[in-house]
Amino acid sequence: MREKLNENPLMQVALVGVLLVATGFFVLSSMGGGAEEEAGSTEEAPVGVAIEGSPEAAGSVGAASVPALPPGAAAAAPPPPPAVVAAFDSNKTVVLLFVRNGGIDDRLVRAGMTRLRSLPRVAPFIVPASRISRYASIAQGVAVDRVPALVVVRPKRLARDIPSATVSYGFRSPQSIAQAVIDAGYKGRTLDYHP
Repeated sequence: MREKLNENPLMQVALVGVLLVATGFFVLSSMGGGAEEEAGSTEEAPVGVAIEGSPEAAGSVGAASVPALPPGAAAAAPPPPPAVVAAFDSNKTVVLLFVRNGGIDDRLVRAGMTRLRSLPRVAPFIVPASRISRYASIAQGVAVDRVPALVVVRPKRLARDIPSATVSYGFRSPQSIAQAVIDAGYKGRTLDYHP
């Protein structure tokens, strides 16, 4: 085999081509991805109610990125909508799903939010990306930079009046959405992981 490869220039070119294609595939496939990130939620529509910015009310956002907020917007941002503030003040776990209308992942995660109806003391909201500026104080606080973005705000009683939240991006199954809500309500001891 080695002698045929050394003597035949067509075989050499074919081997180099296969190696280049394989290298290109590995480089391009490793560029994507995106791990789950953590950081410290519509008159908006709770799940099961008309969603703010629905196709009847407003057009969809054309890109999968979130409209940029000006620097320092979190400090100067108005408070979140009254329904979100009321849910936080009543010690509920506030769950905000920022979505882009028409996105495949967005549609699947939105469908997964229906499971939250069965969880007690949870206030789920679905917010189109075009309306993210109304939630600037939350979105900037957890550094939302793409959609779909699931933001889970801990209940007020556990946050000690200082709101804290986590954010995760991309597709989430109904089970992982429910687990994120359960994790936000955890009030026990935590241990560091040391392999």
